[in-house]
Amino acid sequence: MSTDSSVIVRTSAALSPRAGWGWGLLGVLGFSFTLPLTRIAVGGLSPLFIGSARAVVAAVLAALVLAATRQHPPTRAQWGRLAVVAAGVVAGFPLLTSFAMTTAPASHGAVVIGLLPAATAVLVVVRTRERPPVAFWAFAGTGAGAAVLFASMQNGGIGDLHWSDLLLFGAVLAAAIGYAEGGLLARELGSWQTVSWALVLAAPAMSILAIVAAVDAPPTATSVEWLAFAYLAVVSMFVAFFAWYRGLAIGPMAQVSQIQLVQPVLGIAWAALLLHESIGWSTLLGGLTVIVCAALAVGARSSSARAHRSAPSPRHPSEES
Repeated sequence: MSTDSSVIVRTSAALSPRAGWGWGLLGVLGFSFTLPLTRIAVGGLSPLFIGSARAVVAAVLAALVLAATRQHPPTRAQWGRLAVVAAGVVAGFPLLTSFAMTTAPASHGAVVIGLLPAATAVLVVVRTRERPPVAFWAFAGTGAGAAVLFASMQNGGIGDLHWSDLLLFGAVLAAAIGYAEGGLLARELGSWQTVSWALVLAAPAMSILAIVAAVDAPPTATSVEWLAFAYLAVVSMFVAFFAWYRGLAIGPMAQVSQIQLVQPVLGIAWAALLLHESIGWSTLLGGLTVIVCAALAVGARSSSARAHRSAPSPRHPSEES
C-alpha cells in the first residue's frame, strides 16, 4: 500500500528495471488479498483482535529480522517520527479496515482504498511543502469526489454514507500519513527497516489490545478463518512490504510505485472469486474512475518533480559575465 512517494529509498543501478517491476508487482499482489481475507477472518475473529494481533505477529517477525541483520537502533528524534508511521500503517489502517469489513463488501472497500496512491501523494506534498501543478490538485480532488459519490450511490443515494465508509476513508487517511512520513524517514533508516522498527514500536500497545480483544470476545474461528488471519499477519503486514520496498529500491521508483494502481482491480477480482460477491457495473465504473484519477494525480506530481530536478539552478551574480 504505497504511492509515488510513499517510500524514498536508494536505487540500485546494478539491477535491471524489470526486477523493480517484478518485485513491486509481487508486493502489490500480496497486499491485494488484504480486504477479502479480512472479510473472511471477521467471521470468527473480532475486528479488534484481527487489527491488533496481526501487528503483534508481524512485530515478532520484524524483531527477529532486525536482530539477525544487526540493524542500528533509530535516534530519539527518529523514534518520534516512527510513532507517526506506526499510528498510520501498523494501527490505524489494519484496525479501521477490520471494523469496516464487518459490514462492507470487500469489493466496495477496494474501490474506496483505491484513493490511497493519490492521498499519499497529497500528504507528501503537504509534508514537504512542494508546489505541484493545479492539475495535481484537480485530479486528486476529482478522485476523492468520485470515491465519495460511489460510496453514497452504493448505499442508496447521494450523501448517504454508512459507518463502514467513514472507517474506510479514515483508513486511507491513516495509511497516507504513515506512508508519507515513512517515505521521508526511509531516506535515513532504509525502507524495510522503517516498517520493521514501526512494528516493534507499536508492539506493546497492540499486544494489550489483542489480549483485551481475546478476553472480551474469545476467538471462535474455523481453520479457514485462522488461515486468513495468518495471511494478514505474515504477508499483508510484513512479507509483502519487503517485496514492495525492494521494487521501489531497484526502481525507477516513479514508475514502479504506480503498479499499486492495479491493487483495487485485483481486490475486486479476489472479492468475486473468494467471496462470490456480485460485481456490478457501478463497482467497475467507480473503481475505474478512482484509479484513473489517482494515476493522473500521481503522474502530474511525478512530472512536476522531474521538471524541477532537471531545471538549471539560478546562477550566482558573480558567475555572470
